[in-house]
Amino acid sequence: MVQVDLITGFLGSGKTTFLRKYVQYLIQQGHNVCILENDFGAVNVDAMLLQDLIGERCDIETISGGCDCDTHQRRMRTKLISMAMRGFDRVVIEPSGIFDVDEFYDILRDEPLDRWYALGNVVAIVDARLEDTLSPQAEYLLASEAASAGLVVMSRAQQASCAQAEAVVAHLNRALAACRCPRRFGDDVLCKDWAALTDADWERIDRCGWQQTSYVKLHFDEHEAFTSLYFLELGRTAEQLQRAAHTLLQGAGYGHILRIKGFIPENGGWLELNAARDAMTLQPIPNGQEVLIVIGEGLDKAAIEAVVKRL
Repeated sequence: MVQVDLITGFLGSGKTTFLRKYVQYLIQQGHNVCILENDFGAVNVDAMLLQDLIGERCDIETISGGCDCDTHQRRMRTKLISMAMRGFDRVVIEPSGIFDVDEFYDILRDEPLDRWYALGNVVAIVDARLEDTLSPQAEYLLASEAASAGLVVMSRAQQASCAQAEAVVAHLNRALAACRCPRRFGDDVLCKDWAALTDADWERIDRCGWQQTSYVKLHFDEHEAFTSLYFLELGRTAEQLQRAAHTLLQGAGYGHILRIKGFIPENGGWLELNAARDAMTLQPIPNGQEVLIVIGEGLDKAAIEAVVKRL
């Protein structure tokens, strides 16, 4: 059977960066890997960041666009069926940051997928500098995406103090308690700069497994609670878009912006912009598409558009 690993985590937690490192480790171990990318929105930006991994031992499939639960399950099921006979021994799935993980477990139990695939590891990525206060919907997603994880891997650990990281673990455990989940995290948290992860760390991650648990579901429409705005071919420089991102993330009146990401053409190449409230990065990438995406809750489209097009 093909082992399936799930990389979960809230919007902007760093799932794609982690998945990239994890898949590189799996390839080095001799595995044939297929990545299944499920981005929130019509343009699968995160999949573009993984294109250079494609090779003899790695391929990528994508599911893009917000849709209803039934349609989304059909799309994922169809992808997994089409991938089953292609010689992969590992499949690594990165869902969007507002993914209902119960969908994933339900799909793997379906015939014929239950004969072809076995759940291996569930790794939850949690930002070591997570905001103290989240909406009820965001708190629920934080908890539900981590509830069954074999291991929580904290992102941006090098930017957080020990006290900050401990407070985030306590925050996660409060969120679990709020949805009546008995799971609590302690020793099953890896808090370390990803650049310093050793082979022993990766081996631990690759053997972390998952845990069966339960929690009370919060029923809401993720695509109404969380929205994404797309701005195509803006013709702005990297400096202009960095200023716009800073204004939107630090200012008031735009809604609760969780993440800003996109690609900017520059000097014949491409730059990737990735911004959250406490961090912003700009780095070169091989390929891109001129787009800026703003993701959050209660977004004021007109106000955000005015900032993006003015700067």
